[in-house]
Parts: sequence; C-alpha cells; structure tokens
Amino acid sequence: MAYTGGRIIHDADTHIMEPPNWLIDHADPAWRNRMPKVFTESLAPGEGEDRFIAQARRDHGDAAYRASDAGQIMLRKNFAATGSFLAEDRSRAIDLIGVQSQLIFNTFTNGLLANAEQGDPAYAAAMSRAHNRAMIEFCSVDRRMLAVTYVPLADFSDAAVIAGEAVEAGAAALMIASACPANHSPSHIALDPVWATAQDAGVPIVFHVGGGGSLLSPRYFDNGLPPVPDFHGGAENFRSIDYMAIPYPPMQTLSTLLFDGVLDRFPRLKFGVIEQGASWLPGWMRNLDAAWTAFRKNEERLQALRASPSDIVRQQIRVTPYPHEDAGWIIAQSGPGTCLFSSDFPHVEGGRNPLARFDASLGSVDDAGRRGFFFDNFVDLMGDVLVRHELPVSIAA
Repeated sequence: MAYTGGRIIHDADTHIMEPPNWLIDHADPAWRNRMPKVFTESLAPGEGEDRFIAQARRDHGDAAYRASDAGQIMLRKNFAATGSFLAEDRSRAIDLIGVQSQLIFNTFTNGLLANAEQGDPAYAAAMSRAHNRAMIEFCSVDRRMLAVTYVPLADFSDAAVIAGEAVEAGAAALMIASACPANHSPSHIALDPVWATAQDAGVPIVFHVGGGGSLLSPRYFDNGLPPVPDFHGGAENFRSIDYMAIPYPPMQTLSTLLFDGVLDRFPRLKFGVIEQGASWLPGWMRNLDAAWTAFRKNEERLQALRASPSDIVRQQIRVTPYPHEDAGWIIAQSGPGTCLFSSDFPHVEGGRNPLARFDASLGSVDDAGRRGFFFDNFVDLMGDVLVRHELPVSIAA
C-alpha cells in the first residue's frame, strides 16, 4: 500500500535534487560559462560532487537497492531517495507515496536566483531561463509533476517576458523572491503584466524558503559561545536562530503587495507561501488589520482595499505549516481555507512521517477542515493548472 494509505491528497512542497551542472546544461550557449554549479551536498573528505552523483546513479540502477523502494520511500532522503534527481524514477516515487500531484521546487538554486537579481538583470534573466527549462523538462515525464518556475522582478521587461515564456512552456507556478528587488518595490505597477499573466493562466505566484536573501546578520552568531550544530548535524548552515527569521521576508513582501493594491487589482490571483512555516500567519493577519485600521485615515491605498487585509489573505493566500507546528491551532486562528499539506519530499526536514504528524495536530479540526488542508485548499491555489493536467479537483462522495 502507498504511504498515504489510499487517501486523496495533493502535496504542495516537493523537490528535485539538482546535479552540479543542472543550470549549465540548460542555459543559453552564450551564458553557460557564467552559470554556477548548484550542488552543495555535504561530502565525505576527498569525495567530489561528480563521484557522489555517479555513485547515486549506480545505487538507483541496482536491483537490490530498488527492491526496497516501497519500504524506504519516506526514509531515504536527498539523492538517496527514489525519484530525487532521475526524472524517469519520479513517477514510481509518486505511486509509492500515493499523492495525486506534487508541486516540485528546486533544492539548491533559490539563493542563486535571488542573489542574481540584486546584481546584473541580464544574468538573472539567463539563470532564470536555465532554471525554468530544467524544471519543466524534469516534470514533463508525468502529469502529476507540477513544475515551479522562477520570474526575476529586477527588470520590468524581462519579468513580463519570462513569466509569459514560463506559462507558455507549461509552468504550474511562478516563483518570485521574497527579498525586495534592488531598485524598486515588488508592488511596482510596471510589474502588473507579470500578475496579469499569472492570473489569466490560472497559475499561482509562490514564495519558497531560500528566496529571501540573507536571513540574519552573521553578528547574531558572534556570541562568544561554541558553534551550534545545524539541522543536519553540521555547522554554520541552518540553526534555530536562522529558523526564527524565515517568515520575515515573505511577510514584508506580501504586506507590500497587499497594501499597494496588487491583490485588489488581480482578485483571482493566488499566492502560496511554501516551506516557510505558518505559526506566524494568525499574528500577521491581525497585524495587517491593525495597520489598516491605524493608517487608512491618511492612506488612500488602504481606503481603496475591497475588504479588510485579513479577509483578502483568506481569499488569496495559502501557506504550508511545518510538520512540527500545531496545524490545528493555525487553522483555528486563521481560517479553514488557508493551510496546505506538504511533505518536503525528499528532504530531511520533512521528516520520516509528516502525514502522521499533521494528523496528530489536526485533532480538533472537523472533517471539512481536514479535507481543506489535504485537498481543497491546494485545488483552490492551483485551479486551472490541475484541470490542464487532468488531475483531481474534487473528491467523489
């Protein structure tokens, strides 16, 4: 039996593990010598990335290794996981997990994409196109694989063109950085063609962890104490203090988009905040309303909003809690339509049994709320994309 046990579930956060030359191989020829390698897995001393990937390929081609795929589907992580980097194996992984679809993000590339936007817009555009070709190619083998592409907002013209190219090529979602572009607000009216392209195609705009630039000043870690191991047991990568800063960039960017009227101008456009937790959501919604109440007397943009900010959030923004968060409490505070199931497959952070952890935290949520979390809210986010992919948009009674 599949991991989900026959339940009807869409998964809002899964990943490809990009091999080192992923961007290089998919870049326009004129830009290939400027594309970086993307793979940064912790390696044993003296073990190069190419050797590591070659061994991973041999493992996945070994009959004895593959014989245990079913029992190991949520236990093997990163490059060891079935379908993590070999597109031809991803269908088997989806079968073994048992979800109706996977929204698929990169693993190593968000920071490169976001940082490129802060410098040379032409370079950012070239890297984005390479990323988008690679994502769409990987996901082309199975209609259940929904490719997340990237749109850099640094240059107004490039942003509109790349959004159109991505949608035309079959993008399931358009990801933008949660960090502010270098020279203008993400709410600038010259970016309206990007939002119009997404809304017209029924494709959501999504944020993902890693797209917010540097989360914290490194001085926060200069505390005179011994180094703290990171989530994976190493050092100086990702620790509890970094974790606390994750929601700040999407909170600020979404607040700006909302207050400057982008969500009002494009009321059918949906936004997803993926792998950035959700415990912040209820307080952020209340703070949005507090700002709206306090400042709308003197701000025409706030007076023009069609509803309270929290109501607009409930209508247009969807968020994925982490498995260790109290999803039931978040839903009770923010509303039954706001949260989505995600596994983070095949990453270590998703854990070995995210479904069980979410089930435990949803104990006080009624059947309709649970169905929203595992299915309906994803359908609301993805809309026309699921119809084009001939994927389930309703659960038979």
